[in-house]
Amino acid sequence: MKRPLIFITNDDGIFAPGIAHLAAVASKYGEVIVGAPAEPQSGKSSAITVNGPIEVKESSQINGAKAFSITGTPVDCVKVSMHALLDRRPDLLLSGINHGSNAAVNNIYSGTMGAAMEGCLLDIPSIGFSILDHSLSTDFSGVMPYIDEIIAAVLKSGLPDGICLNVNFPAGVAPLGLKTVRAAKGHWTEEYSDYVTPHGQPFYWLTGKFHNDEPDNPETDEYWLKHGYGTIVPIRPDQTAADKVEEIGKLFADSHR
Repeated sequence: MKRPLIFITNDDGIFAPGIAHLAAVASKYGEVIVGAPAEPQSGKSSAITVNGPIEVKESSQINGAKAFSITGTPVDCVKVSMHALLDRRPDLLLSGINHGSNAAVNNIYSGTMGAAMEGCLLDIPSIGFSILDHSLSTDFSGVMPYIDEIIAAVLKSGLPDGICLNVNFPAGVAPLGLKTVRAAKGHWTEEYSDYVTPHGQPFYWLTGKFHNDEPDNPETDEYWLKHGYGTIVPIRPDQTAADKVEEIGKLFADSHR
């Protein structure tokens, strides 16, 4: 029998350290193929390329895994790899390890999670991994045993239909454990800094601060990350509010034909 096929992508680009660490641990469990953006694609969510070509070039191997550089978004990487690179449906899709948090509302903007959700839409068990540190010299050693554990568990048992996982780890420490929780409610403030060019033209640079609306709630990822734990949040790409269909329908009852 063939070993499980594990496809890996990210949003930080094919040369980011996180993807190499992920490929190293995944190679214990199956055949690994890496298809990742040629350039960083952070914040691309589920964006796809519609007005230009996507180029795929074989890159040097990453920890023994065959690797391809793709001129597109993380979701492009999933779609194009399924079309042109993979000889069968992957048994597991991994995205990351992302440099920076994808906890709370950040999963909405995340290219890392965009790729994981695309895998989920294709009925592939999919996991996005992130560590709360933007530095390319991040020490991953403390989180690798947990990533190993999560990969092994999902390969063995799978995931519920329509569910992928958003996994985050605190930076600079070996996590105290794992907590399966929900995403914290919060919002960004002071999102842009204002500047002016030498010619007097105003422009804006994305910055901002995340405000946690429920910092003391132990049901949330932000709470446990601040207490030194890794967090697992089940994510459902289908955003239909099924429990509100009847209520919303009543608002438009007179307009139904």
